[in-house]
Amino acid sequence: MKLILTQEVDGLGAAGDVVDVKPGYGRNYLVPRGVAVAWTRGGEKTIDSIKSARKARAVRDQAHAEEIKSKLQGASVDVKVRAGQGGRLFGAVTVAEIADAIKDATGESIDKRTIVVTNPVKTLGPHTVSVKLHDEVSAAVAINVQAA
Repeated sequence: MKLILTQEVDGLGAAGDVVDVKPGYGRNYLVPRGVAVAWTRGGEKTIDSIKSARKARAVRDQAHAEEIKSKLQGASVDVKVRAGQGGRLFGAVTVAEIADAIKDATGESIDKRTIVVTNPVKTLGPHTVSVKLHDEVSAAVAINVQAA
């Protein structure tokens, strides 16, 4: 079954790629979750629009990714969230909140889909998240969660 990916799928491809997968995987997992659409001959326009959007928000090259990495690792990123007594948060800190805080602290616009949070951030204080800037470049960003 041929599909056009609309989002990056680990181990399969990036947005805009045409992939050939088993019918069950495509029909039961990829298409219902909205990460792929069926491939058609008219799908070339879809592929072009997805790839142009990806280029617009992607990091230019590995050297640019290294430059952004040095900015991120040297910055102090403060995330302000609502908290109750004892430092417990109302919910967890989202990747969108982290992306906004990174933009405020460094001026670099980071796509929220590139931020990897291994353990949900549910307490005040220092935490570490990873940002995948390029295929070969990842940055560990220290965030400090504070009560708003």
